[in-house]
Amino acid sequence: MKLLRMRPASLTGLVLLSGVLALAADNPTAAKRRPRIAVLDFDYGTVQTATAAMFGTNVDVGRGIVDLLVTGLVKDGSYSVIERKALDKILAEQNFSNSNRADPSSAAKIGKLLGVDAIIEGSITEFGNETKKTNIGGGGGNWHGIGVGGFGHSNSKANVAITARIINIDTGEIMAVADGTGQSSRASTSMLGGGGNWHGWGSGAVDFGSSNFQQTIIGEATKAAVDQLTTNLVTESPKVGVRTVVVEGLVAAVDGNQIVLNVGGKAGVKVGDQLEVVRVTKEIKDPATGQVIRRLSTSVGMIKATDVDDVSAVCSPVSGSGFKTGDTVKTTTQ
Repeated sequence: MKLLRMRPASLTGLVLLSGVLALAADNPTAAKRRPRIAVLDFDYGTVQTATAAMFGTNVDVGRGIVDLLVTGLVKDGSYSVIERKALDKILAEQNFSNSNRADPSSAAKIGKLLGVDAIIEGSITEFGNETKKTNIGGGGGNWHGIGVGGFGHSNSKANVAITARIINIDTGEIMAVADGTGQSSRASTSMLGGGGNWHGWGSGAVDFGSSNFQQTIIGEATKAAVDQLTTNLVTESPKVGVRTVVVEGLVAAVDGNQIVLNVGGKAGVKVGDQLEVVRVTKEIKDPATGQVIRRLSTSVGMIKATDVDDVSAVCSPVSGSGFKTGDTVKTTTQ
């Protein structure tokens, strides 16, 4: 039997490979991240009159449905979904009205400010019942012949239809379209009937995730439509590319533990990003031309963006100290 002897060079290579694998395991960014998306409230203009009659007031069913959709997408895990608070902040700062929801160019602009890979926006095309019967009694308006809590000539099933579009934030191109439809398994003389005791529409508020709402026949149809839409959007996730953004800038000011940068959302910085701060220690010049051919630098530390606007970012130290105005910051993020 021959004994295999490992040469020192091979052993060194094995040790180095082990080190690389260990670093990759310790570094979460070594693995490709999930596509980062934001979901805008869906447009419900085509069903607004009907829904207002149903609830007795104008309920933003587009926002309610998106809340359900986001919950489903987060549970699935194929996408990384921007939280509602960050989205609402950008919408308020940009004065982005509901009428802009269906505009791909506006959605792309919001996506860039949020630092996402894609925006999902959509509309509700059906939110009602399968029959049009004459209402007998009831109050709060007449909706497809069925008043709020009223009684029709016959039972009706509830139908909901939704369509969504995935938008490329760099080009405004619609990369994929997904649909979701749902029908209640039960029938009732009222869309808010069939079970439950849902009263979550006061002052236009809506909680489509509540168990009471989902026990109504319109709630049952809504949940079925959103579940189908979620599945279809997950199927389309491979079409959403992960963007790589290189951010370079300078430290503009240092105030205690606040480090202000001269780059912000327009350059690709987003809250939570970590950036390396480096300081040029020496410039090497070509003796013949006097031009700088290389800059030697040393790492000062790492900082994390805590507040970002279009043209600046406020960061806090993660490691290191002695940050100065004029220091260079750089990060490459996916």
